[in-house]
Amino acid sequence: MSLGPLLSAPPPIPWHAFAAFAALAIGGAQLALPKGTARHRALGYAWVALMLVAISSFWIQQIRLIGLFSPIHLLSILVLVTVPLAAWYAHAHKVAARRGAMIKLYLFALVGAGIFTLLPGRIMHAVVFGQ
Repeated sequence: MSLGPLLSAPPPIPWHAFAAFAALAIGGAQLALPKGTARHRALGYAWVALMLVAISSFWIQQIRLIGLFSPIHLLSILVLVTVPLAAWYAHAHKVAARRGAMIKLYLFALVGAGIFTLLPGRIMHAVVFGQ
């Protein structure tokens, strides 16, 4: 495993990847740690900010299936809509709705999308498995 391919990739790929790594770690902590604490709230704000870095994906265009974009960009749109909605759920004390939205975002937008970055030919494939 070498970060070389990621560090030599053009912006915003490294920023996007490091934000995703951080969001994956913080999200995992959020799922495991007690809810309703000051730490949970602080980590939640950090996680929301990191997830909104998904906007950077619109400048990552290595796979072009629909003009400049690929189907993964639909997931970015979903993230950019769902993260603020889930934050609003938290503000409105809609605990079940927020929990569901956050868990689904974690599983699909981070874990699921992360798995696709490991496909041959992708930068993260080179990072994890070598060239």
